[in-house]
Amino acid sequence: MRHPEFLQAILERRSYRGRYADAPVPREDLRAILEAGLAAPSGCNKQTTSLIAVDEPALLSDLKALLGAPSCATAPTIICVLTRPIIAYGDRTYFVQDYAAAIENMLLAIRALGYESCWYEGRVTDGDIGDRMAKRLGVPDGYRLVCALPVGVAAEAPAAPKKKPFAERAWFNGFGAKE
Repeated sequence: MRHPEFLQAILERRSYRGRYADAPVPREDLRAILEAGLAAPSGCNKQTTSLIAVDEPALLSDLKALLGAPSCATAPTIICVLTRPIIAYGDRTYFVQDYAAAIENMLLAIRALGYESCWYEGRVTDGDIGDRMAKRLGVPDGYRLVCALPVGVAAEAPAAPKKKPFAERAWFNGFGAKE
């Protein structure tokens, strides 16, 4: 079954760092976005990723103050991504891959539903911002808050980044092979 509109959503997705329109994200859409994240693959099915969507104004304001990211200031919702570094087998963990897959699923769902977002991880994990956000959200010990996704309707057109040509990054049947 072909879904060209899904492929279009992938190709049109951008990291949006602009202002958001003054429009809430309906809970129905938030639930769909969270469900897309939870549907992501998980190493050894350990399901190490958990999610919190924040749209309550006072709580949202507190999180925005902690983040200190100008591009989050007008977002009507922030999705917080939590992880638990659970051993999958032996001494291996896949929690980073798990939450990365969940984030990408959510970013695609966000775009497909007509919203924009940006993956904020470094700002959250460098220093104690993630810990402070987790404390404000009542996150129990054993979980790490590793990412924040502002979500909303873009107030301005997302800019497309310059991408290297296909032939410089992808090949068939060998590295650097000509078609």
